[in-house]
Amino acid sequence: MAFIGVIGHPLKKSLSPVFQQAALDHLKVGHIYEAWATPPEGLQTRVTGLRAPTVIGANVTVPYKEMIVPMLDICDELVRKVGAVNTIVNDDGKLRGYNTDVEGSLRALREDGGFDASGKRIVIAGAGGAARALVVALIEAQAASVVVINRTLSRASKLVEDLLPLANGTDLKALPDIFTSWTAAAVGCDLLVNCTSVGSTGTGDEGDCPVPAEAIHSGALVYDIIYRPLETALMRTAKERGARVLGGLPMLIYQGAASFKLWTGREAPVDVMFDAAREVLAKEAD
Repeated sequence: MAFIGVIGHPLKKSLSPVFQQAALDHLKVGHIYEAWATPPEGLQTRVTGLRAPTVIGANVTVPYKEMIVPMLDICDELVRKVGAVNTIVNDDGKLRGYNTDVEGSLRALREDGGFDASGKRIVIAGAGGAARALVVALIEAQAASVVVINRTLSRASKLVEDLLPLANGTDLKALPDIFTSWTAAAVGCDLLVNCTSVGSTGTGDEGDCPVPAEAIHSGALVYDIIYRPLETALMRTAKERGARVLGGLPMLIYQGAASFKLWTGREAPVDVMFDAAREVLAKEAD
């Protein structure tokens, strides 16, 4: 028996063990996927344990995606671009780091959002690891421009500064999270993305919208990477404004599917993954 797990702190209700185990069972792969809640002082010990022959690999979630990078042996090019790892593969005791968030976000936009980022104008709320991965994804997709709006302007500016050498024709800009920034940038955008935790279940601000309603127009796709709840306050507001919406579950599943292939060498049964995740989320909503 071999093991895979998700490493994070805290791991309150991670969906990864639910849909990953469903996929493993469906394909009759005899691995066990677990939640590995790991406090900061135990992270190095946890990483060392990944080298054991009974461990296939791991997913990495907040707050360790950046912190864990120097603890690994080899990281792929996307990790070097994004500066964060979300998937680890144990290759005979050598730990290889990957970032499947980029692939997952682009696949969600393309397949579930019907959105091609090439030549488009995008606005992103937030400047954390998820925003960084998404900016890299949008650069790879040849977006015309990406504006990063964040409560702490210095974080948005640092993100833009770090990724500017990779921009390759995509215009990158950072703005503070104030009303005038939104009215200047978001009103004419093609895609508006929430990469903050505002509106997420359990945060105390479930009913809050991270974007002024006035900045949402009917021609935009509004993409909230939050998957709990399935419909956020931002998504409801966007619908009221006549905009199309996309929630965070597809990105979660697709990044997990890419991880699954790295561990097993097999295509992930994404329909099985979606069904398992939606069943849990539906029960929570009851």
